[in-house]
Amino acid sequence: QVQLVESGGDLVQPGGSLRLSCAASGIIFSNYAMGWFRQAPGKQRELVAVIRSDGSTYYADSVKGRFTISRDNAKNTVYLQMNSVKPEDTAVYYCNAKRVVVGTRLGDYWGQGTQVTVSL
Repeated sequence: QVQLVESGGDLVQPGGSLRLSCAASGIIFSNYAMGWFRQAPGKQRELVAVIRSDGSTYYADSVKGRFTISRDNAKNTVYLQMNSVKPEDTAVYYCNAKRVVVGTRLGDYWGQGTQVTVSL
């Protein structure tokens, strides 16, 4: 019923740009905070960026100034614009939708991931 489908992952050269998309269905999209996580080989999954229902954003220090998260509620889609990419950005990128009300988790969903490889 609930689906998050990432797309846009690719091989890209250092310094290049890439835009990831995550299309959500089965949820009231505007009620959810949307996040991008990534997991590199041998490392734990880490939070990259979050955009909340009110449009406020958070970025990990490692991507601040290079990545931009945005959402289009009319399209039930969240984006991650990746600029000036570095080899250390190489990872599987996962889309996450989470809804928390009064400290209680009401929904927490994940996509299957999309591979981003930054290499010459």
